[in-house]
Amino acid sequence: MKTATIPSLRVDPSLRREAEAVLEEGETLSSFVESSLRAQVALRRQREAFLKRGIVSRNKARRTGVYHEAGDVVGELRQMLADARTTKARKKP
Repeated sequence: MKTATIPSLRVDPSLRREAEAVLEEGETLSSFVESSLRAQVALRRQREAFLKRGIVSRNKARRTGVYHEAGDVVGELRQMLADARTTKARKKP
């Protein structure tokens, strides 16, 4: 149940036409705008959490003096990705 409204949004007519042109079957412009708004809220919360984790990590590194080479971290991430892909491939029927 919806209990609040978003203020009217005035846009250039060409933007409205573009938005209407990409609507999926059964989707309304209102539902498109709502889903876009939800996605942006989620994205900004994720970005904020990411930045907070980065600041905590930076502060820990400064406090402990323990830093990691970027190449080592990227290598470890690549290995984790390769392992995940292997595991996923094994699970496919």
